[in-house]
Amino acid sequence: MQLTSTSQSCVSYIVSIFCGWCESFSDFPVSPRLCQISAYDAAGEGAVIQTTHTHRVPAPSVFLQKQDNDAVSTAYFDQRVPVPEDDSERSFSLRKLWAFTGPGFLMSIAYLDPGNIESDLQSGAKAGFKLLWVLLGATIIGLLLQRLAARLGVVTGMHLAEVCNRQYHTVPRIILWLMVELAIIGSDMQEVIGCAIAFNLLSSGRIPLWAGVLITIIDTFIFLFLDKYGLRKLEAFFGFLITIMAITFGYEYVTVSPDQGQLLTGMFVPYCEGCGPAQMTQAVGIVGAVIMPHNIYLHSALVKSREVDRSNKKDVKEANKYFFIESTVALFISFLINVFVVAVFAEAFYGRTNTEVYNVCNESGSPHSSLFPMDNETLEVDIYKGGVVLGCFFGPAALYIWALGILAAGQSSTMTGTYSGQFVMEGFLNLRWSRFARVLLTRSLAITPTLLVAIFQDVHHLTGMNDFLNVLQSMQVRVGSTGSVHQHHQHILLRLALRTGSVPLHRIPDICWIFGR
Repeated sequence: MQLTSTSQSCVSYIVSIFCGWCESFSDFPVSPRLCQISAYDAAGEGAVIQTTHTHRVPAPSVFLQKQDNDAVSTAYFDQRVPVPEDDSERSFSLRKLWAFTGPGFLMSIAYLDPGNIESDLQSGAKAGFKLLWVLLGATIIGLLLQRLAARLGVVTGMHLAEVCNRQYHTVPRIILWLMVELAIIGSDMQEVIGCAIAFNLLSSGRIPLWAGVLITIIDTFIFLFLDKYGLRKLEAFFGFLITIMAITFGYEYVTVSPDQGQLLTGMFVPYCEGCGPAQMTQAVGIVGAVIMPHNIYLHSALVKSREVDRSNKKDVKEANKYFFIESTVALFISFLINVFVVAVFAEAFYGRTNTEVYNVCNESGSPHSSLFPMDNETLEVDIYKGGVVLGCFFGPAALYIWALGILAAGQSSTMTGTYSGQFVMEGFLNLRWSRFARVLLTRSLAITPTLLVAIFQDVHHLTGMNDFLNVLQSMQVRVGSTGSVHQHHQHILLRLALRTGSVPLHRIPDICWIFGR
């Protein structure tokens, strides 16, 4: 299949993303936007070639835009983290892994946001342990996407939105940008909702939901300026928030003591016995909650914060290796935290009725027993009700610890979401906005509908928005991942990838098949 550079329509352009490379990888024209700029031979010989027209690239060599490492800047991070030199022949170095540690953990925050937590608890309450395999599969696919995104950033020296700006023409580029922005706003709304509910639970209802929304606006501005104290300190702060989530949700897991046999069966047996439309919808929500489209763009930008000599094949391969190791560890930790939440609600609340929960809450003296009607309908929970039922069954400490975990999830993800928005806007539109302006815009778009619901409706409508947004995110996955898959199946980037250890050639058809389904 040959792609033209002038008459390609938006629809055929997007469709070609998933099937073009599978049909032919050796017959692609080079994008004129990349050919018009100085490029270097991917074999690492350092030959600089000037081209001003579209041409078919010979198989032995490829060309890619050359950028000086010092000239490439991320949206916020003025600081670069140096990578220590290692003259030994060892294939692995803890010192180097530590130097590359950071971007993967910031990326993993999106796998732990309030939308994920709500999806986890509803999965456990509605389907027990039966959908854990969906969570595992979604996390693995997410790791695959993050791997592509990180390697794109390392090899090209540009993040995904910048590459899309150079590769796509105006119409498909604007459509893709709007879809990614929609995903960011949707995720931002979930994070604001989570923080507002956490403040409400921690204050025993003294802080109303609308006030929690406004507090979230203020503290986001404060936390976003932490990078002024140094990139490594900012990364350490995110690590601290992840630790809080691991401790709080781990405490709930230990308190409930789920059945380990059922947990392992649900995780590794891809079957859902007796599942109906509600469980299937929940499975779709899990995918949308785990695989965040904007997170792919974020990761490709974060890896640029490390000093990597892209003209050196060895350094590029080394960076790819360590970033992949770090991403694997980070997503493994996030997966465990998600499993904690699913297992807690699967063990304690799967199959329970509203009447059972009402009676327990009433006996425990909880002021929230009225949340549950006196009927035999199956219990339905959300982030708010989840904390309440934990408090009824396991004591007030479980409620407050749960709320603290939700607050950590909301605060961390709202910061990374703002970073994502900055990278996406700057990359797609080549538009440089101050961080204040960017936060003000995204917060206004996300908070306006959330604040209106918080003022004029109750907590049930607010948490109900989370369910809708999770399904919306799942619909955005395919479009949001378009840029990542496309750039890796393009002839230019693939040939460079083969030379620098980026994406194994034999795996690309599998990737195309996965995203072309």
